[in-house]
Amino acid sequence: MLPIVVRSSEVVLNLVPGGLREAALALGAPRWRVVLRVVLPTALPGIVTGSLLAVARGAGETAPLLFSVAFVNGFSGDLSQRMNSLPLQIFNDVGQAQDRLVERAWGAALTLVALVLILTMLARLVQRRSRLAT
Repeated sequence: MLPIVVRSSEVVLNLVPGGLREAALALGAPRWRVVLRVVLPTALPGIVTGSLLAVARGAGETAPLLFSVAFVNGFSGDLSQRMNSLPLQIFNDVGQAQDRLVERAWGAALTLVALVLILTMLARLVQRRSRLAT
């Protein structure tokens, strides 16, 4: 996922017109301020879009992961311990005969959809905020 974000960010940063950079430098702004105040706000919607595409690609590639990595059937509150991913939890619980496990699968699916919705809304907020600033 990280190479996708890095490459898309690089492309978007290169798309910022050189005239904007040159104009800010001509006004006497230091290079670090040009990057922070001109280049990054201009490229921010593209960077956020690239990040969301990487997350979507990672979420879409979970099906092959279900069959290629070892299953971990357990939950731990300790982040250093192994535990199920949400897609694996849904996959394991949907086929069970117990109603509470099927309900847990629906809850995990709702959580996954909610995470995608929150990330999308966050991206829209950043995009709208950067449009209003220009």
